[in-house]
Formats: sequence, C-alpha cells, structure tokens
Amino acid sequence: MDNADFIETYDGALDAQTCRDLIARFNASGQAVRGATGGGVDTRLKDSWDICISDHREWQEVENHFNTAMLRGVMAYVRKYAYAVLAPMTLRMPDPKTGELVLLDPAAVAALPDHLLQGLVTKCFRPGAINLQKYHADQGGYPYWHCELYPKADNGETLHRVLLWSVYLNDGFAEGETEFHYQNRKIVPRTGSLLIAPAGFTHTHRGNMPKGGDKYIATSWVLFQRAERLYANAATSSTAR
Repeated sequence: MDNADFIETYDGALDAQTCRDLIARFNASGQAVRGATGGGVDTRLKDSWDICISDHREWQEVENHFNTAMLRGVMAYVRKYAYAVLAPMTLRMPDPKTGELVLLDPAAVAALPDHLLQGLVTKCFRPGAINLQKYHADQGGYPYWHCELYPKADNGETLHRVLLWSVYLNDGFAEGETEFHYQNRKIVPRTGSLLIAPAGFTHTHRGNMPKGGDKYIATSWVLFQRAERLYANAATSSTAR
C-alpha cells in the first residue's frame, strides 16, 4: 500500500455485447454534440463528440446500468482505500453485540458485508452526470492535462467530486490511453473495463489520441452527498447505516 497510486481498473464491468450495442446506439442517435471542458468547447483542448445521457430520459435505463457497474467498482475501491470515505467523515456503526456506536476503521470497512458497505457508500456518495464520448481515429483526444475538481461560477457540483470513473466501450485501436501525469502511468483501454481514480490535481491526466480506430467511453464522477443530506439529522449525521 505504501506505493499505491490510487488508480484502479476492473475488467468486465460491462459485457462486450452491451458495449457494442451502446456504440451502435450512440452512432444512430443523432444526439452527439461537441465535447466541452469546464471552460466550454475548445477542440484544441478536447476533440470529442459527446452525449450527456443524464440529460435524456430515453437513456435512463442505460444510465442506471452504468451506475450499477460504477457502484460495484466503488465498493471494491473503498474496501481497498477505506480512507476515501473515512478521512473526510467520521463514520460510526452499531456494534452487533452491544448496539453501541463505534468508529469505523479501515479493517472494519474491508470486512463489511456487501449490503452494509453498499449502504455506507450510498450514504456518503452520489453519482454524477454521465457522458458517452466518441474520439475519432487519428484526430480526437483530450490532450490537455487536467483534473476533475475545480470551481465553476454557475455550478458548485464540480467541487463535490471525489473520484473520476470511465468505462471503455471498445479497444482494437492503438494508443488512446488515459495517461496520468504524476503517476507516470498509461491505462490501456479494454472493452468493458472500469477505471476509477481520485478527482483532484494529484491525478492530473489526459486522454491520448486513438490511432487506427475510433474510441468510445462512458465517463463521470463520484460526488459527496450534499451536506444538507449528510447532516440532515445532527444526532446521526456521522453514523453509517
């Protein structure tokens, strides 16, 4: 753990047929628009075609499918990196023998049964809007080194981001990696695999140009629950149930 870079990939988050179907639906939809960064559309920084499926009711089933896959990945991530949830918040759970509230530590989080861990994760975190993105072969990419946590005048949500995630919908092209600057690491796309990493500047990254084939991904964030929900009941605000 001393050498952990906090970048994790999980193969098989989506099956290959589902990925192929999503690519076909993307291309047939006619809904793709030029991909934007936090500062707007600038193809010198990001050259992609995007659909924010969270803005389209007809994509809700797909959005739910992605969020289910994301939740499985985040649960595995939190089992390994418990301080992703323990460091920002003081969390307690009832002792099964005494009923007394006890502080959680990493060993306790790692040992939680799935249903309790899922409850902890969904109490503390929430899903972000999901973008499907297409990067054209030998042209598209996101060459600007960036992170996912930043202030935005008309949207405080960007400061709630904890983790980034991407699902690679295809491979079969050269390059096109997600490259992390400080970790000196390139994540090679594999169909159906899920990438999770921290959202802050420590994990500054870019999306390299795919060579010889188009690249398709789904991407979003894991955000803290808003404070008014986390602390709605002061008596139980630090208790994970």
